[in-house]
Amino acid sequence: MNKISRKGFLKIAAAAAMSGVTAGALAACKGGAASSGAASAAPGSYIPGTYEGTAEGISSTVKVTMTFSDSAVTDVVVDTSGETASYGAAAADQLKQQLLASANGEIDGVSGSTITSDAVMKAAKSCFAQAKGEATVTSVQLPTGDETDWLGKEPDIDEASITETIDTDIVIVGAGNGGMFAAAYAAANGLNFRVVEQNSAVQDTRHWYGAIDSSAAKDAGAPATDKAKLLSEISRYASGKCDQRVVKTWINESAAMHDFMRSILEDKYGWECEFTAGDEAKWPDENGEHNTDYLFPVQEHNYMASESKSGTPRNVLLQQYIEELGYTVDFKTSLAKLEKDADGRITGIIAQSTEDGHFIRYNANDGVLLACGGFPGNPYMMEQLDPLGTSVTTACSYSPSDKGYGIRAAVWAGANLDKEAAPMLFDRGIVAPGVDGGYVESESAFGGKAFPGTIRQYNPGTQPFLKVNRNGERFANESCPYNDIVYAAAHQPGRVYAQICDANILEDAKRFHTIGCSAQTRNGGEAYLQSKMDEAIEAGALFKCDTIEELADKLGFTGEAKDTFLATIDRYNELYDNQNDVDFGKPAYRLSAIRQAPFYGCWLGASLLCTEQGIAINEKGQALDNDNKPMPGLYVTGDMSGSFFANNYPCLMAGVAMGRTLTFAMKAIKQMAGLEK
Repeated sequence: MNKISRKGFLKIAAAAAMSGVTAGALAACKGGAASSGAASAAPGSYIPGTYEGTAEGISSTVKVTMTFSDSAVTDVVVDTSGETASYGAAAADQLKQQLLASANGEIDGVSGSTITSDAVMKAAKSCFAQAKGEATVTSVQLPTGDETDWLGKEPDIDEASITETIDTDIVIVGAGNGGMFAAAYAAANGLNFRVVEQNSAVQDTRHWYGAIDSSAAKDAGAPATDKAKLLSEISRYASGKCDQRVVKTWINESAAMHDFMRSILEDKYGWECEFTAGDEAKWPDENGEHNTDYLFPVQEHNYMASESKSGTPRNVLLQQYIEELGYTVDFKTSLAKLEKDADGRITGIIAQSTEDGHFIRYNANDGVLLACGGFPGNPYMMEQLDPLGTSVTTACSYSPSDKGYGIRAAVWAGANLDKEAAPMLFDRGIVAPGVDGGYVESESAFGGKAFPGTIRQYNPGTQPFLKVNRNGERFANESCPYNDIVYAAAHQPGRVYAQICDANILEDAKRFHTIGCSAQTRNGGEAYLQSKMDEAIEAGALFKCDTIEELADKLGFTGEAKDTFLATIDRYNELYDNQNDVDFGKPAYRLSAIRQAPFYGCWLGASLLCTEQGIAINEKGQALDNDNKPMPGLYVTGDMSGSFFANNYPCLMAGVAMGRTLTFAMKAIKQMAGLEK
């Protein structure tokens, strides 16, 4: 066990390498003249020199380097290069100017980059403290694990280090989709609860959620769902590695979940639900004639139009809802560990303030709900728990703050982690020619590794156009769920593939009629498609050419591979002309000609959205121990919960993961509060 004192907080060597635990560089350098606009102090206020401070941003360790004279800051360098490119990384210059004008490191920050701004401010305050001769230690809330041990050891925190105690009935850890919906249900029922969140704001909203036979479905005239067949289909996706009782909770109780969501969003705030039904909710029937006859439950709900119109994401509105009822979220408060009594019951948590490092004990009379997300932002966990998914991933669209800390805390407490990986991989990880699937080294990223793609998702990548490997060979039926083609690429050179189409890309996409979020390519029209293509062309990842030969060269095909590529194009056109894919059996309506210039090509792998390998739960949402017995006082929902998915994510059931998350969030509150047996 790692003993953590009040003075040392969590000075753990394993964490220091990757989480910015530093005492700061105290190398004194000769100070220069103060920049215009720099805040001044009395002469002798600072020890002249250059100092460094670091802090954890949303996806990387942010570094601030500040040079002081004896009375002023004379230079500032802000390194946010590892943050989200269009937000935190782009804010570096504005943050620098704010620091130059600051007398103590306090800044307003940049809108849209709150987490990065907070990290820059924290790092700058460390520089000020060093310049004043004060000892500084930047702390983290947990050991981070390492390349051989993703779990690490549970911290042993001295009682003297716990300087604050909060008593409540229910503790909800995480202010994301599951956590905020659980909080809304608890608030609506007048319960005594607290929500803790490690970041400074509620987390991203996942807009689409699945609910079976909901009031919206009935209003749309959708037929009743064959629940037995749906249960069988989800079990088939998971190769039987799920708990069907857990799946049944979502199937049977998600309609009530939607009713409660509607009571807030529609009845109270006037939002409108968009429900996907009819032909828009399924592939054309032709697909099932020769390929797998997938089940397409009519279940997808979203409030995106209302979110856009109001400028308020759903999770933010739920925060507003609980605040109007007198509740709040304890932001900048990270889970350190779970606590349990002598009988093994989970009694609460120990958390740590990310602002000043002090520890807080939350006592929970009725239970703890963990809703902390999965582990896509943790390369240690990804490589050790899902080597296959990691190897085919080229880009990421996950929340970088999802590093699996909730999962680790639960396992430390004795919870059972699913043994089968279940990544949510979308076939949209566009990259430049020559880039392989898997991590590349990145000094600024957590764990020193990141996926190489610079575009989160290239939505047209899901369209079932011709796809070939680096030898120029077609290798699979491209008409498939999102993750099937990227797993097929695991057997190809570099674990990537090229997608080829011609000037008829939009017309082809409309005929292909893919569903779920991939339908944006056809439903968004020419403007949406062109914006995605322009972004990829500017990034050097999509090529627009007048001839197929030119496209082959741009994609990097040479010699025999180029000859094979050109022959594959001819063969594919022949299959299209015959309206019969005798090579791989793709339905005729998803074949396309490649004859009309301009021609488009790009290299693709997977874009990792999240992980679904989580803590095993029962049908009540209770965490299970390693004997698969319920752990009293501990409930889990969201991406960190298990027992539902395995191997992959059933993307043709749009919204099933989020529907599961919200259903079990409400279920857990009911159970802890005694609102149901």
